[in-house]
Amino acid sequence: MITAASIKLLRIPFSFFLAPLYFFTLSMVPHIDWSNAALIFFILNFLIYPASNGYNSYMDKDTESIGGIEKPPPPSTQLYYLTMILDIIGVLLSLLVSPVFAALMLVYILASKAYSYRGIRLKQYAIIGYLTVIIFQGALTFYMVYYGTDAAGICMLPWQGILICALLIGGFYPLTQIYQHKQDADDGVKTISYTLGYSGTFIFCGLVYLVAWLLMAQFFVQEHSINKLLLITLFFIPIIIYFSWWFLQVRKDQRAASFKNTMRMNWIAATCTNMAFIILLIWNHFE
Repeated sequence: MITAASIKLLRIPFSFFLAPLYFFTLSMVPHIDWSNAALIFFILNFLIYPASNGYNSYMDKDTESIGGIEKPPPPSTQLYYLTMILDIIGVLLSLLVSPVFAALMLVYILASKAYSYRGIRLKQYAIIGYLTVIIFQGALTFYMVYYGTDAAGICMLPWQGILICALLIGGFYPLTQIYQHKQDADDGVKTISYTLGYSGTFIFCGLVYLVAWLLMAQFFVQEHSINKLLLITLFFIPIIIYFSWWFLQVRKDQRAASFKNTMRMNWIAATCTNMAFIILLIWNHFE
């Protein structure tokens, strides 16, 4: 029987923070295969992402706060096998989309394992770990979702979308590490956030998000869709307000770079971007 601790360490609600990439990609697909879209949403959010979370928890053996869980229970061998089963089911279900999609999903899974596995441990390197996240969790996810849901077959993949997804993850991920500097350092992990420091993490993430917005602006201006750019910008305002307030608090007292404030930032950013991209999706396909 699967224990409550194993289920908890899969951190299924954490998928909400990654869902904006899915909805943004779907909003850019000109002709959507909705059955594939629903299947891919399930595979990513209820199988692959939780398996990645659980595997990372098993490898890290965290005793302090991790993304989505303030007091994580100790991981068991059951958790390890559960993550393997979820990955296998995810790849098998991906075959229903296409063999190519399943192959891409397998590449994603292997990259995720290499990120956490003690024998490779890409996450211990600040730059390599960061690039692994933005390339595979950002750019590759865009390509997989676009490829898997495009009913007409990919004629011309929007290059801006690949970069925007990479940058959205790139501007979000370091902030999720900001309260774990000591915990990561004790484990021999030198994250991009630890390398940049507290203020450096905020400045870096702000610049990355700015570049992501500029690419969105370039794309929507090119498509003569200024109103859609204004929509997205409107939903970014609460994110900017909280981000700025939090940055000022951390500048005054580094203890403000806490688990509680980090999770609040995550929820605000994910809620606003999910809403923006879902509305954009409806606008593009149901207007």
